[in-house]
Amino acid sequence: MTRRLSLSVTLTAALLATTALAEVESPDPIKLTTHDWSGQVITTTIMGEVLKKAGYNVEYVQADYLAQFAGLKTGDLHVAMELWETTAREAMDEAFATGDVVSMGETGMQAIEEWWYPTYMEEKCPGLPDWTALQSCAEAFSTAETAPKGRYLGGPVTWGGFDEERVEALGLDFEVVHAGTDAALFAELEAAYQRKDPIILWIYAPHWAPAKYEGKFVQFPPYSKECYEDPAVGLNPDATHDCGKPTGPIWKAGWKGVADKWPGAAKAIEAFKISNEDMGGLVSKVDLEGVAIDAAVAEWMTANEAVWSAWIK
Repeated sequence: MTRRLSLSVTLTAALLATTALAEVESPDPIKLTTHDWSGQVITTTIMGEVLKKAGYNVEYVQADYLAQFAGLKTGDLHVAMELWETTAREAMDEAFATGDVVSMGETGMQAIEEWWYPTYMEEKCPGLPDWTALQSCAEAFSTAETAPKGRYLGGPVTWGGFDEERVEALGLDFEVVHAGTDAALFAELEAAYQRKDPIILWIYAPHWAPAKYEGKFVQFPPYSKECYEDPAVGLNPDATHDCGKPTGPIWKAGWKGVADKWPGAAKAIEAFKISNEDMGGLVSKVDLEGVAIDAAVAEWMTANEAVWSAWIK
């Protein structure tokens, strides 16, 4: 009797699984890329779990932020859920121009990524947040390893960002040092902030850090596309990147074949939207409270079923 019941349950489960897959266009896995910061993994996991609810087979693939475009072009990777206007615009434009990668719309989040300092540094570097103050007080941000040059703590190398180019173009007496990981970046901020040690670093939003710590973004000359491409534009006639980073939407993009192979999934991905506030809260749960990403996503999905269920209708 027990064996028959077990067999019945197994057959029922198999039938349900077959039915779920029969409702989607292909049983092949949709490969969603994940990167090395919590917010991006949260965004991708939300999308992946919603697609699973619709019956799709989903695979999460770890990939470098900028190198992923090669896989998206060939179809070895299928969807990137967080492409920041601030750092990925050039890579997106190049990929879209090939026709092999297509935009899947905005995520609903607005991005800022820029040099940031704790407010207490204004005593050591009067004139901040204007960037020109850094020209005369770089040493205030120095460490034993960089003195007399100031130390700028950048994000992991894979994030891009053109910080070395900007330092050279604007003649800033700073050395760019890259954090190994997202976690290491914010661990160093926490340690410096508690001791009131000198620090200036890459901070981004949406994130919990700008809310938790008192500080400001440096005000560089306004960004323009021409400033990144034409040396004649900007303060330094011999160099590009002599301006601030761009700000703007966080985008989704995918392999051109997604809409043909999984049209229902493509519509769901295009419908995905989340706010800076919601994402900041999720990242805070994960990074500050130690909640597992899967648990934080599950909690959000329970509380927002009306939102995500509309994506897969």
